[in-house]
Amino acid sequence: MAERSRDWMRQAEADHKHARSCITLGHYEWACFLSQLIRRQRS
Repeated sequence: MAERSRDWMRQAEADHKHARSCITLGHYEWACFLSQLIRRQRS
């Protein structure tokens, strides 16, 4: 199996950045929706 931990870390950092941007812009509903979507994809 290929080593994917760096890919996962990069994606996690990008997801976190996106969520912070949504919150900064006041898009709270979108931030919540994305958080739930991302959580389900990773479960």
